[in-house]
Amino acid sequence: MLKIDTNRIIIIDDELSYREVLARSLSRLDYETEHFSKPQDAMPSIKNIGECIVLLDLKLENDSGLIWIESIKKANSKCYIVLLTGYSSISTAVEAIKLGADDYLAKPITAREIISHLQKQNSKIEITINEKPMSVARLEWEHIQKVMQDNDGNISASARALGMHRRTLQRKLAKKPVKN
Repeated sequence: MLKIDTNRIIIIDDELSYREVLARSLSRLDYETEHFSKPQDAMPSIKNIGECIVLLDLKLENDSGLIWIESIKKANSKCYIVLLTGYSSISTAVEAIKLGADDYLAKPITAREIISHLQKQNSKIEITINEKPMSVARLEWEHIQKVMQDNDGNISASARALGMHRRTLQRKLAKKPVKN
């Protein structure tokens, strides 16, 4: 596991207000921040910054953060990449880790929560595996999220792929994720 020992953070998110608020909050917590709306704009900073944390949004305006993970790692192997997303699912998390992301966090998340999570990553944590399998409702939620990802967030296409009415899918998506 990569040891996180830096106070430099690069934020890549297409939502300007979220990016600015997060950067300002991290600055108040004594972190040096830079923020960009597009990964290609951030690449020069990533190449030259040395060790850093990159907070990369999954859903960028016309892009996916997933396709940028390998490029960021190639540009700077000392970057600790955290994929942030409002569309969390197990399949997306697994794909992000396979591509080289170091971590995966669900939005909405505050600067303090991000830092707290990163500090926990530095300490040894014993992980216990839950013997109880996921509930059917949770499995359904995960499957819907995977189909939504496969259809680039298009609800109509996802509803067709799932064999359900679009409004039914919208109602299911409006609910909070089901606990295990």
